[in-house]
Amino acid sequence: MVKLRRKRFKIGDETIPTVSEKPVKCLGKWFNNTLSDKLNVEDTYKQLDDWLKAVDKSGLPGKYKAWIYQHGILPRLLWPLLVYDVPMTTVEGMERISNSYLRRWLGVPRSFSSVGLYNLGSKLQLPLKSITEEFKVTKVKQHLMLKNSRDEKVRSAKVEIRTGRKWSTKKTIEDAELRFKHSEIVGRVAVGRQGLDVTPTAKWRTATVEEKRHLVQKEVRSMEEEGRMVKAVSMKKQGSWLNWKGARQKKLGWNEIWKMEPHRLQFKLKSVYDVLPSPTNLATWRLIDDPKCVLCSKPANLQHILSSCASALKDGRYTWRHDKVLGTLADTLERNIRKPRKNLEGLTFVNFVKEEEKGQKKSVEGSGLLGTATDWQMLVDLKLKLQFPPQIAVTNQRPDIVIWSASTKQAILLELTVPWEERIDDANERKRLKYQDLLAECRDNGWRVWLFPVEVGSRGFVGQSM
Repeated sequence: MVKLRRKRFKIGDETIPTVSEKPVKCLGKWFNNTLSDKLNVEDTYKQLDDWLKAVDKSGLPGKYKAWIYQHGILPRLLWPLLVYDVPMTTVEGMERISNSYLRRWLGVPRSFSSVGLYNLGSKLQLPLKSITEEFKVTKVKQHLMLKNSRDEKVRSAKVEIRTGRKWSTKKTIEDAELRFKHSEIVGRVAVGRQGLDVTPTAKWRTATVEEKRHLVQKEVRSMEEEGRMVKAVSMKKQGSWLNWKGARQKKLGWNEIWKMEPHRLQFKLKSVYDVLPSPTNLATWRLIDDPKCVLCSKPANLQHILSSCASALKDGRYTWRHDKVLGTLADTLERNIRKPRKNLEGLTFVNFVKEEEKGQKKSVEGSGLLGTATDWQMLVDLKLKLQFPPQIAVTNQRPDIVIWSASTKQAILLELTVPWEERIDDANERKRLKYQDLLAECRDNGWRVWLFPVEVGSRGFVGQSM
């Protein structure tokens, strides 16, 4: 029962009570004399705009402003979105305003899609959350808590949560429950590179009320993620990362963002979604007339500039980038080779243990190939031309890194490629074929040899082979 303050006035001899204009708080809500949330929703909308403007006017760097939005503004916004009946169109308007500020703070153009800000299935993930997604999850949680409340009066009240005509909380919950029931019928399936029955799934029928509430909220997030993926598929340029089959995902956390220079963060975001000011993009935006490369006169799109320009290759620009990555890789390997380790006889593998033999499992030290010898030597194809060790094989081929042990007659060959991310798998296969004859010759000479082609994309995304 909502209790409103009243005041009295007289008409003749009769005293008539009226509702006061002053808002009254009840059950966490502020009501005015209209008992409507419309004015409160408008105040929340204006308050969000004022918060964003205040943060924007501060002298902080853009990434700090984005952090304030994520950890300061968004949590404060979710409470009024929970207690008031806010239509979905208003929430989408709030997200459009916040997106415009986030793009400015992160240094990306206005054409940068919101998929790049919130998508969790992208190759580059940012630690930002969508207002629309959080609103839907919040409303679903509220509906389920009222529906499954321990208080019988609350359950029987059948409170209706109004979110406008565009989106329905009840319909979303029904869709999520149907998806769970369908997944139980289908069973566990392979996801990505994982095998069958690897990913555990919760049982809907045996779950408790609280577990079902968490499962439905998680499924709502999955449905939002699927919507963003569908949007990404429809975009030719900004959705091109969907074709990076051989590249690993990179999740940027706030600790890593703090350490990144602003221009490096901007380049990372713009290059992944192809919104850098390349000549072809500038011509598309009607800022220049000639989209050709100044070095070779070919159409200068992002792929041409970063990976495919013959003049840039001749000038050593791609070689410089390759050598920088190779130097970092060689430094890491050198430190690992110099680590003191025991001399193990041959490789150690983890044997399969049956379920009934759990108590018999033995601890195994995973030492890898470098743990099989203590006299490793390494050559790197930097500055001076690498000469392949003649005691292994006589050849003109020059892998980027050669590591060998004379006592155990073992050799490890590493070949680094810095390709366009969409061609990572092709580069790996090409390098494997290139050194097949050399591997055969080394084995004929009595050496055990391994070849590891590794790839680091031209935009810094590491291949699965690494």
